[in-house]
Formats: sequence, C-alpha cells, structure tokens
Amino acid sequence: MKSFSQHRGVVAPLDRANVDTDMIIPKQFLKSIKRSGFGPNLFDELRYLDEGKPDQDCSGRPKNPDFVLNQPRYQNTSILLARKNFGCGSSREHAPWALDDFGIRAIIAPSFAEIFFNNCFKNGLLPIVLKESDVDVLFAEVGAQDGYELEVDLERQQVIKPDGAALGFEIDDFRKHCLLNGLDDIGLTLQHGEEIRAYEARRREQAPWLFGSR
Repeated sequence: MKSFSQHRGVVAPLDRANVDTDMIIPKQFLKSIKRSGFGPNLFDELRYLDEGKPDQDCSGRPKNPDFVLNQPRYQNTSILLARKNFGCGSSREHAPWALDDFGIRAIIAPSFAEIFFNNCFKNGLLPIVLKESDVDVLFAEVGAQDGYELEVDLERQQVIKPDGAALGFEIDDFRKHCLLNGLDDIGLTLQHGEEIRAYEARRREQAPWLFGSR
C-alpha cells in the first residue's frame, strides 16, 4: 500500500451530498478483483454520455462536459472535495480502488459512510472530516480560483490553504500510523513474519500430520 505523509494537489469540487458507491463505481464493473484498472470508470455515469461496459476502451467515449472531472481546470486533480455522507450505499471496496487508480489521494467532506471510510484507510486513501462550515468555504474558494491547491499534512493533521491558513482534522492513531508507513492488513501481518515462521515450525514438530508428513 502507498504511504501517505504530505500531499499537495489540485482540488476538484463534487458538489452533491449522499454520493453512493454505485455512483463512484457502477455495479457492472465489479467483476474484477484486481485493485487496478478502475480509474477510467470512476463516476462512470456522471463522466460519460453513453452507457459504460466492462473491458470497454473509454478513450473514445463521449464525455459529459458539465461533469467536474471533465473540465480543464480540474485536470490532474488529486484531492476531492465532497459533501456529507460521501461513500454511502453498498460496501464495495472497488470504490476506493477506483478513486486511487484515478489519482485521488485525499477526500475532504463533512461526513463519510462508515464502511467506505474504513475501506479508504485500507487502500492508502486519506478521508478527511472537516466542519461543514469549513467545507462550504473551501467550495467557494475552489470555485473562485483556477488551479486551487491544498496541502495535506498527515503528520500534523492539517489541511493548509493557499493563504497559509490551516484546518485541523482528527484521525485515529492506529490509522495514522498505518497510512504514514504504508501498512495495509497484509503489511501489518508481515511485520510479524519471524513469529509466524517460528509458530509454523513448532506446529510442524507438534503435529506433523497436518503438514502431510508422519
């Protein structure tokens, strides 16, 4: 998993509440269990004017010019600004996979659906909860300035605006540790590799029949 310490990036404003996981990555694209390749279908029903199909080449599909991620000023965005209850709906892990594959590193919103919130941390994304009033201000500033960028400092737990003002956010110490060090569930387990190998060696001696030997 990619680590997250500090990140500066262009902010794209997705000005709608209750964005569900089917909107983030529609159900027809869930057949694959690979973590990569979902970026072209992120927000598929909003980004394109036709119906998306699995394994389809998206390069020639007609795009919706009104959708924020299709607008020139928000190209190369890596920070998504959203409204409350982002990521609601079904508990598909493909949603953070698609966001990550597109290039999103952090999402700022007043609130997130709990399962989506947890899945973000397991996939190297940083979901940041800010007060709704602060999010309102950010929406206004993003809309007023082309190329609006924010800096996210996970170590200091701050979102730093172009004028230098800092907005603090809360994060669980364990999740912060995992993101800073790029540790997903597998990475955490592998930190105990020596203990696991020692346990398996003992079990092989104590119960050799479990390992196909007598």
